[in-house]
Amino acid sequence: MSRLLVHVATGPHDPTRVALALLVARSARAAGHEVDLFFAGDGVSCLRPVTIDAATGIGTGPFREHIDALVSGGATFYASGMSSQARGLSADAMGGLPIAMAPPDKLVELAFAADRVLTY
Repeated sequence: MSRLLVHVATGPHDPTRVALALLVARSARAAGHEVDLFFAGDGVSCLRPVTIDAATGIGTGPFREHIDALVSGGATFYASGMSSQARGLSADAMGGLPIAMAPPDKLVELAFAADRVLTY
């Protein structure tokens, strides 16, 4: 199957857009595609456990449901280390998600390795 990179730069101020990104990633994973998610900028704030538990998109579903399905489905999660640091987030503060902190060059690497890239 193909490899999809979903780049999430939108923060929790637009939960519908973020939930759409998660729903699309989840749908691709359910269809058997390899899925990487890279959260950067305000998008890293969506990885706070309180946000994951509370946020729901209009017509696109709850963050928690999508994230749990992506984790159990084997999707790979990355967060911009620079964006996370600027917002006071560490991997430990992200509720035990299997997430790797990564520099910008990792995003570039993932983009060139993917068959398709979607940015939300």
